[in-house]
Amino acid sequence: MDDIFRSVVVEAAGIAADHPLAAVLAGRSDVMQLTQASHDAALKPEPPGGLSHAERAALACRMARLNHEETLARHYEAMIPDSGGTQAIADPAFDGADDQRTRAILRHTDLVTVDPKRAAEADIAALKSAGILEPDIVRLSELIAFVSYQVRVVKGLRLMAEAA
Repeated sequence: MDDIFRSVVVEAAGIAADHPLAAVLAGRSDVMQLTQASHDAALKPEPPGGLSHAERAALACRMARLNHEETLARHYEAMIPDSGGTQAIADPAFDGADDQRTRAILRHTDLVTVDPKRAAEADIAALKSAGILEPDIVRLSELIAFVSYQVRVVKGLRLMAEAA
């Protein structure tokens, strides 16, 4: 059962080892392990492609903040190196300044995080016109999808914990 408590989602949901929900989660440890493996694959793939590990962590932090998930945001913020200038990406108020690539990535990330129904083919075209290659658009989409899934699991676990 201790393995599930190494899961980012269980920690972010605030589920303690002595909580009644802990036994339920222990019975689904395979799901928790797969979720953690997906976290590692989305944030620290080797090779990282055109999205560095620091950019991925900063984008994940930004998405967590856009979803008002401060525990997840702190987790991702801790993964952002102090050097390299990627810390600004984690701030939802930052728009990318004069960097066209960063602006396009942030605009797309924010749109799909906050209002995915509005995302359209033109949004992918905007990424391409900013010089982002298709494999990196896929990588960005995978990251956005994973963090969105993770946020929903955390919120669901929290609701279940409150009801238990």
